[in-house]
Order: sequence, then C-alpha cells, then structure tokens
Amino acid sequence: MALQPVVKRSVSGDVFEQIAADVLSGELAPGATLPSERQLAEALGVSRPAVREALQRLAAAGLVAVRQGDATTVLDYRRGAGLEVLPRLLVQGGELDPAVARSILEARLHNGPKVAELAATRLADESQSGDDVATAASAPPTPPDNAHGHPAAHREAVRVTLAQCLEALAAEEDPVAEQRHAMEFWDHVVDAADSIVFRLMFNMLRAAYEPALAALAPIMSAEVGNVEAYRELAAAIVAGRPQEAADIARALLEPATTALIEVLGGH
Repeated sequence: MALQPVVKRSVSGDVFEQIAADVLSGELAPGATLPSERQLAEALGVSRPAVREALQRLAAAGLVAVRQGDATTVLDYRRGAGLEVLPRLLVQGGELDPAVARSILEARLHNGPKVAELAATRLADESQSGDDVATAASAPPTPPDNAHGHPAAHREAVRVTLAQCLEALAAEEDPVAEQRHAMEFWDHVVDAADSIVFRLMFNMLRAAYEPALAALAPIMSAEVGNVEAYRELAAAIVAGRPQEAADIARALLEPATTALIEVLGGH
C-alpha cells in the first residue's frame, strides 16, 4: 500500500484561490462588488476570519479594494496587480492561455539579452573600479566578505558558478532537466546583473514557465542543447563585454522563442 503525505490545506488560501480565479478569468469584472464577509463565509462554509484573511491577500495582490464599512470591490488586475498573478493567468481551468504564454516568451526574449548585457557591465565596472583602487596606494583594505570590493575574486566566482552550470548542462540527457540547468544558468546571470527589478521579474517568469517544461521540451531542446553558445555567453559576461553578451544572448534565445510564438499562433 503506497501512502502519500497528507498536505495540510489553508482554508483562507482556498478562499483566496477561488476568488482570485474568478477575478482573473473575468467572471468577476472590474467594479463588481463581493458579498459581505458574513455572506462569503456562509456560502463557502468557512469562518469569517478565514474570509477576512483571504480578502486581505486579494487586496495585497491588487485584485480587490477592501474598505472598512464598505463593499469589497473588484479591481482591474491589469492596472493594479503585479507579476505574482502571472502563473495563475498562464493556466486557468487547466488550460494554457496562448496570449499570456506569448507575452511571457516576448518578455523572455527582451529581458534575456538585457540581463546578460547588464551582468557584463557590472563586472566590467567592478574591474575598472578594482584597477583604480589597486593603483591608489592610500586605499584602505577591503573586508574579505565584500565581494564587490574584490573584483577579480568576484569575477572568478561568477566564472566558476556559470562553468558548473554548463558542465551539468553538457552532461544532461533528459530534455526537462536540461531546461532546469539552463534556468539555473540564467538565475546566476541575473545575480551578476545585480538588479532587484530583473530579479523579481525573473522569479515570476520562472514560476510561470516551470509547470510547462515537459510540454516545451521538444521545441526548447535545440536552445538548451546549444552548450557552446552558453559557453560563449558566459565568457562574454565574465570578460565584461556587454554588447557581445547581449548579441549572443539574443541569438541564443530568439529561435526557440520565435518557434514557440508561431506554435501559439502569434505573429
């Protein structure tokens, strides 16, 4: 008898998911008002505190406006929500939304080269800063735990980390695992870019992308299997050559992105 761990469910989480799904699908249109806490609690068979917590989460996500003593109003998520709703938009009712998928692919193609360019720029700037410091006899010693204070050491750390990702990618034969290794590579490139905005965008795009890895494997195999291009990209980033890094990244990402958009019926 094969037993599976029992997953403890959150009641307020279930309420959040139900209402969020209705808002994102359009069943609850912008401007619509939700029933009162008491009515929602009765209809859903849960406590009012659970409903209240769910409504607070919905408000924090930019899906509803909660006003004390007034009705809770549905907001236009396109105007107020953040990237955290992207995974829910991508798959609704078990179906992939082609328009959302296309948007994710377009963002991937636009952001990838920019992130690579920025990572190379950061390392180039650090290198220049390090050269300036090295020539300044009066410069105070930098604490050893400050990676940015030791440009050569930081650059070497980035090089080693990317090389480890590429070694794993080159040795991998499973197409889904290949995509995971490629995402890990990009994860470290985002780190090197040192941009909180690109980091948060990458987190959400990755969360939306990961559930579709198996379905995307046939089209993505050429890209994630192009280890030599990844090596060239890593070399350009570590050497601090921004334009070269951007060009390599675009050439790497564009074929699969174009093919996927065509499959989705985009232009």
